[in-house]
Amino acid sequence: MANSCLQLSGFLISCLGWLGIVIATATNDWVLMCKYGLNTCKKMDELGAKGPWADCVISTGLYHCVSLTQILDLPAYIQTTRALMITGSILGLPAVGMILMSMPCINLGNEPQGSKNKRTILGGVLILIVATCGMVSTVWFPIGAHAEHGLMSFGFSLYTGWVGTIFTLLGGCILTCCSSESSSSSRSYQDNNRFYYSKQGGGNPPAAPSTNHAKSAHV
Repeated sequence: MANSCLQLSGFLISCLGWLGIVIATATNDWVLMCKYGLNTCKKMDELGAKGPWADCVISTGLYHCVSLTQILDLPAYIQTTRALMITGSILGLPAVGMILMSMPCINLGNEPQGSKNKRTILGGVLILIVATCGMVSTVWFPIGAHAEHGLMSFGFSLYTGWVGTIFTLLGGCILTCCSSESSSSSRSYQDNNRFYYSKQGGGNPPAAPSTNHAKSAHV
C-alpha cells in the first residue's frame, strides 16, 4: 500500500514537472532586460524580454516579439537551451506513458509485478533525464544572457522551468527508489519461497517396503 502511494505521488509530481518544462519551452519570458534599471524601464516602457525563440519588447498595451530565425548566428547558450528543452519535452511523453501503464490499478493481461517495476524504473530514469535537461537549460540561459546584455531580471518562464526541474527531479527519484526497493523485496521473497519448497521436498524420506519385509520374515 505504501509503495503504491509513493508510486502515485511520484507519477503526479513528475507530470506537473514535465508540464512546467513544456510551458517554459513554449514561452519567451525567460529574462527581462533593461539598460537603465527595471523600475526606470517600466516607467519609460522600454522593458525587453528574451527567450530561446524570440526577443520581445514589453510596453503598455504592447507585446511585440521578433523571432530568432538565424540559427547559425545565435549564441551557444540559446542553441543549447533549445536542444535540451525540446529533448526534455519529448522524452517526458514516453516516460509518463510508461509510468502510467505501470500503476497498480492497470493490468496488462497476466503481467508479473517484476515487469511493472522494471517499466517504472525506466520511466523514472527518463524523468531524471528530463530534469537534467531542464536544470542545465535554466541555469545556463540566464548566465549567458547576463554576459551578453548586462542588467536583467528573471521572468515567468524561467521560474516555471525551475519549478518543473525540481518537480521532475523529485518525482524521478521517488519512482526509481520505490520501484528498486519493491523489486529487491519481491526477489528475496521468491528466493525464500523457493528454498522453503525445496527443503520440504527434500526432507521426506523414501517409504520403506514394509509388505515385502513382512513376507520375507514369515518365510
